Amino acid sequence: MEINFTTPALLFPAISLLLLAYTNRFLALANLVRKLHDEYKRGEQNKIIIKQIHSLRRCIRLVRYMQGLGVFSFVCCVITMYTIYMNWVVAIKYEFALSLLSLLASLVISLIEITMSTKALELELSDIEEPAGFFSDLIKKKE
Repeated sequence: MEINFTTPALLFPAISLLLLAYTNRFLALANLVRKLHDEYKRGEQNKIIIKQIHSLRRCIRLVRYMQGLGVFSFVCCVITMYTIYMNWVVAIKYEFALSLLSLLASLVISLIEITMSTKALELELSDIEEPAGFFSDLIKKKE
């Protein structure tokens, strides 16, 4: 397989958009944490708020890892282009592979973070919704 300048250049817009999405994700989480922190300081110190804050702290940490791996992937793409320019054939493949692997790791961590954020939202809704399930749906139909 031959890698030319356009191969790593194709990842530039994708990585840039991912980094933008990750930054937006971080800002949304940061605003939510600030809101929950204010509620906690006002004396609304229930267990749900504390659990949400702990969960969101882990999510923010994951977003930081996602961003770091995305930036590392971007740097590897730039280094790949330099190695193509210098015609270092062996380094080209390893550098591009490292870029793809770090991008993949970033996406996997993103999936984990989305799952954790969903659990935090479920905590928020747990005190205002009835438990949903097969049996509760059957009971509602009989009534």
